[in-house]
Amino acid sequence: MEERKRREIEYYDAEAVRQRVSSFVPSALGSYQFLYKVATPWIKGKKVLDYGCGDGRHTQFLAEHAKEVIGIDLSERSLEIAKKIAVREGVEEKVKFLKMDCEAMEFPDNSFDVVFDGGTFSSLDFEKAIGEIMRVLQPDGALVGIETFGHNPLTNAKRVLNRLTGKRTAWAASHIVQQKELERLRQNFEQIEVFYFHLISLSAFPLLDLPGGRLVLRLLEGIDNLLLHIPFLQKYSFKVVFLCKDPRYGKKIT
Repeated sequence: MEERKRREIEYYDAEAVRQRVSSFVPSALGSYQFLYKVATPWIKGKKVLDYGCGDGRHTQFLAEHAKEVIGIDLSERSLEIAKKIAVREGVEEKVKFLKMDCEAMEFPDNSFDVVFDGGTFSSLDFEKAIGEIMRVLQPDGALVGIETFGHNPLTNAKRVLNRLTGKRTAWAASHIVQQKELERLRQNFEQIEVFYFHLISLSAFPLLDLPGGRLVLRLLEGIDNLLLHIPFLQKYSFKVVFLCKDPRYGKKIT
């Protein structure tokens, strides 16, 4: 196994333990609420791959709408938590979790209607990842996901600090999704829609567990909704949600 993968596994095994005591839920953020809204009609009644599922934080949402969900990850501790969450939420019959490399999946070609990415690309070799996603998708399939965006100088400075203090791995801190990755998605799918979130509302994240913190977040997200209609500002957003449709089989640009 490559050293970078071993380090990612070690990090997320430890992160899985920390997440057990975390009160954060993805749906607290407008970006994730929008992601779920966009994804719902695509996953309804479909076979869905939860790509790099981690601790299964999106499991309940996916299982509520999909016909079948398979989550894959290399972190065994994260998968253990994901399985417990599925049982707790009563969706274990519709969900299966497998230890598997996202860059070298063991599924046959055209295995899934939808691939759901909850923020995995920074931990992966993007070129290998997109090649595998294209391979396992049905010809009329879709990729829907959310990623942290890597153009804001303030958040990039924080990532350098996180890397130095061990809060992020060196690989992940230096492989945050940027415009070039979105362009690669455009090259590999006939249709792609991208939506941008959290410019000034990012400043409310530390307040989420405080009284009134989520109200502040909502107010700032409302301002963001106006600001992020300005193309120049979009690249400085903290999160991007994307919906990619109709894989370009046989036309993948190398």
